[in-house]
Amino acid sequence: MIKTRVKTFKHRVGKNKFLVVKIFQAADARTKNGNALATNALNIKISKRRKHH
Repeated sequence: MIKTRVKTFKHRVGKNKFLVVKIFQAADARTKNGNALATNALNIKISKRRKHH
């Protein structure tokens, strides 16, 4: 993986709030002999924060 850049935005439409995640990735793989694999697979976990009273 060369670089990963993540931007998050919150949008509100009426009473609903939406979280938009934009992910920019770049991957590169090179080899002289054998196999090389460059993947842009990504695992994302979004969790809701608990409000402390």
